[in-house]
Amino acid sequence: MEEIRFRAMGSEIHLVVMGDHRLLDVARRRIDDLERKWSRFIPTSEISRLNAKRGQPIAVSDDTFLLVRRALEGWRATGGRFDPTVLGDLVRAGYDRPFEAVVLHADGGVSTLQRNCGAIVADAATGTVILPVDAGFDPGGIGKGLAADIVATELIAAGAGGACVNVGGDLRVEGESPAGDAWVVGVDHPDGSAEIARIELAAGAIATSGTRARAWTVGGERRHHLIDPRTGRSSGTAVVALTAVAREAARAEVATKAALLSLPGWELDTLEELGCDGLLVDEDGDVRISHNMDRFMQKALAS
Repeated sequence: MEEIRFRAMGSEIHLVVMGDHRLLDVARRRIDDLERKWSRFIPTSEISRLNAKRGQPIAVSDDTFLLVRRALEGWRATGGRFDPTVLGDLVRAGYDRPFEAVVLHADGGVSTLQRNCGAIVADAATGTVILPVDAGFDPGGIGKGLAADIVATELIAAGAGGACVNVGGDLRVEGESPAGDAWVVGVDHPDGSAEIARIELAAGAIATSGTRARAWTVGGERRHHLIDPRTGRSSGTAVVALTAVAREAARAEVATKAALLSLPGWELDTLEELGCDGLLVDEDGDVRISHNMDRFMQKALAS
């Protein structure tokens, strides 16, 4: 087993490879490459170019075209609860710079960007994307999961016997694990007090979203990065963390956003409607699991 930890995409990255240690460098360069293409905080990224030239057809790489296409699929599958065009709302909420700076300097700056996901044009024949003039694209709700999917798949194709790609808690596992059987992933309580579950996967993905890790205060009002497209404001959900299990990390990441924006008490039902299983922690610290989540649970440590 070979492994490496580093920081990218505003998150902690953990790569585990069963095989040639040189594959770790390949994977790290690939994640850096995806960040350069997708970060809205890098002025030269393809996402920044799309947002700067709204209304114009912009040629993008296959990676970015895939990102936009998968985001649109997520928007359709969730009935708009997952929406990649909440960029204007994020900026208004104060998330207008890398998160480390938001904590110190959020000022609630105003943006004129609106939401108009259905008007995004992704033309496979030309490899171009057109954003509507009144909408900005934010990859934050799916990009980490898709990056984990891409890198894990490419590691296996490059000869790794097994791979785990964890991008800020959104992870994909494939192939042989260090123990030789299923991969085991621990899920921590959002307050860091304990491990609440251990999940076993032969292959697949896990994504976690919540309202505590990326939160800040503006004018005495607590805000976080989970924007409700119906209101344009940080969601008022009573769930502080939700974990989804799916075949792909991008799909799991989209499902967590949609579930957190469901009606109170319907979060786990939403996961199941989207073909996922999972668990959640509410603001009282109670843990609940979906109906079929037991099949993935090696050990439950809280209830």
